[in-house]
Amino acid sequence: MSETRATVLIVDDQPTNIHALASLLKADYRILTATRGEKALELSQGEQAPDLILLDIVMPDMDGYETCRRLKDNETTRSIPVIFVTALDHDKDEEQGLNLGASDYISKPFNPAIVRARVRNQVNLKLKTNMLEKISLQDGLTEIPNRRYFDQKLAEEWARSSRNDQSLALLMVDIDQFKPFNDHYGHGAGDECLRRVAQALRRVPTRATDLVARYGGEEFVVLLPETDTRGAQHVAQAMLEAVRSLEVTHDYSDVAPHVTISIGGAIQSRQHPKPSAEDLKKAADTALYQAKTNGRNRYQGEI
Repeated sequence: MSETRATVLIVDDQPTNIHALASLLKADYRILTATRGEKALELSQGEQAPDLILLDIVMPDMDGYETCRRLKDNETTRSIPVIFVTALDHDKDEEQGLNLGASDYISKPFNPAIVRARVRNQVNLKLKTNMLEKISLQDGLTEIPNRRYFDQKLAEEWARSSRNDQSLALLMVDIDQFKPFNDHYGHGAGDECLRRVAQALRRVPTRATDLVARYGGEEFVVLLPETDTRGAQHVAQAMLEAVRSLEVTHDYSDVAPHVTISIGGAIQSRQHPKPSAEDLKKAADTALYQAKTNGRNRYQGEI
């Protein structure tokens, strides 16, 4: 049950203050603690990032104001709400904190009921925001990530692969002869076909960093970080077989009696350099066109 609870990070250089707040909140939240701003920044970018940060202002080395500024300057941590909990009680101190992007301000000595209420309000707001963000990045029909999410991840992975000199593979996938399928079986059957193909594709990659998304219409994209030409071909062949094995009847296809896909792939690497992420997409799209020209129901790597 505790794994589903929201996480609160308490940052204070005084262990007694951390203990007091943790004792107050541990029944309702998963608690992380830090006594330095640097550690707070590290925890905020970890695998289990906090849903809320309670941040002291007066700390050695890096004070709360600077910690908050760095949190809000970082795209990864920008959306985490911050509540300052501090003995500084001048209006200008509160104004400075709010101007830096803090969501609320609690003065020491604090009232336990007020702390619980303000933490609850900010956590609930954050969870609702997370839910809305998730919905906005998911394709409503197939329930896999949508093009907006793909575009974000492509930009991130392109930057990471370029920075670390690692390969990045991109596959463009298209359902063969989908218009005749829709025309003859109806849009309801077409939607069900899209859902089944999407889930079949989604199950092929095994790594958490791999991404399968709906690009639009009957087209999907697959992003494979740290994957070379052979790895991309392996995934593509597995996807071709996964869709064939669905055996979705398609009597109006000139490719096969069942639904099939065509895949085009491109690699960003030292051996296959691309000037930009957009060029990687263009190369994969060109390869997809070649796969369809060559008869569909196949994979074509970039030429």
